[in-house]
Formats: sequence, C-alpha cells, structure tokens
Amino acid sequence: MDRIMAIDYGTKRIGLAVTDPNRIIATALTTVHPEKVIDFIRSYISTEPVSCFVVGEPKQMDYSPSEITAQIEQFIKKLKKAFPGIRIDRIDERFSSKIATSALRESGLKKKDRQRKDLIDQASAVILLQSWMENNKLND
Repeated sequence: MDRIMAIDYGTKRIGLAVTDPNRIIATALTTVHPEKVIDFIRSYISTEPVSCFVVGEPKQMDYSPSEITAQIEQFIKKLKKAFPGIRIDRIDERFSSKIATSALRESGLKKKDRQRKDLIDQASAVILLQSWMENNKLND
C-alpha cells in the first residue's frame, strides 16, 4: 500500500508525518519551511509512494474558520496543482499542538527539547495522521 502523509501547515514551519506502508503506524517525518515543502514532498514521493495527503483544518472553538484558513486554502491549491493524482483529506486540528506538547512532556524529553517548535509541529502532524487513521478505520 502507498503511504499517507499528514501536513500540519504553519506560516514558519510545516510539520510532516507519514504512515508505514501498511498504514499501521504514524511517524514524524520532518519539518520544512513553507517555501520548500512542495519540492520536499516531490522528492519524498519519488522514492515512497503516497496516495493521500491529510491536511489540518484549523477552526475556532465555535467551528468558525481560524485566521490562517485562507493561507491553508492557498497551500492546498498549490498541493493539488503539484500532485493532481493524490487525494487530499482535511481533518480538524484543534488542540493538536496542545496534545503534541503534552505528549512530548510525557515522553521524558528535557524542557529545552520540548520547547522546540519543529518537534511540536512534527508531533502535531503525527497526531493529525493518527486521528485520520482512526476515523478511516471506523469508516471501512
């Protein structure tokens, strides 16, 4: 099976996570600058097939769009243009950063490492991907 890639979009960094080929485990991949993410994904896909992108959908507590929604929509347009054959699913990403920060704290990382934004972004992408995998198992 092809992998699934989660994308935690941010204006400074984009956290990426992928499944294993059997789609059992979600693993942090890396953090990439937004200007370099399409090239990074293109390079990754050249060696590891991906059949779906899971992109976080930020919402306010009242389910209204967040202030970054317009930028994510522009990013998705670029993603669709660069990879027209790959499906894009959206998933609610509220609380993913808080959950990621908590998970990093519980993992035993030193405080200095837990505060690294790139690790938080990668962990957030893993959480998005795990949520997507759980939701799609329920729908199978």
